[in-house]
Amino acid sequence: MSKLLRISMALLVATALAGCPHLQEALEPIDSSTSPSEYRLGPGDRIDVVVYEEPLMSRNYLVDDTGIVSLPLVGPFQLEGLTLRETEQALVEVLSERLKIKEPRASVNIVEYRPVFIMGEVNDPGSYPYVSGMTVLSAVAIAGGYTTRARNKEINIVRISDPAKTPKLAAESTLLEPGDIVKVPERFF
Repeated sequence: MSKLLRISMALLVATALAGCPHLQEALEPIDSSTSPSEYRLGPGDRIDVVVYEEPLMSRNYLVDDTGIVSLPLVGPFQLEGLTLRETEQALVEVLSERLKIKEPRASVNIVEYRPVFIMGEVNDPGSYPYVSGMTVLSAVAIAGGYTTRARNKEINIVRISDPAKTPKLAAESTLLEPGDIVKVPERFF
């Protein structure tokens, strides 16, 4: 095949892909102007639980892949989908009902968020610890930057908090949430 024919075919494919409305409409953009909602716990989060005057229960716990932590004296405790305040309230209720502790006080804080995942055309794809305020661009930087084949204007994100788990278009300035999956697609030229 001649060089001119290959270039012509490549231009034809690129023009067809650029003009395909169903490819452009397939991904909705993420609204980066909205602030993230109150954080909800999920698998992979590490939390610090302090139950006042109960040193046996006060320590760090990892939320397992089913969204549960196993607390001494209490047993399995479902945390997935709860905010920190909801977790504290549920823990106080369990302590007063099951263990008959009068006026229990508990505090729950996040020690480590679940990671974000970066795949596609970055130099070092993988999972990375989430940091508050992390953007798509900072995640790409942590992953070693774009490869020479990256299509950095069409990055998409799958949000774990999205029940449909549909990919959305994202700008480099889009704020990430723990558990997000970032995909940097490959360009054809």
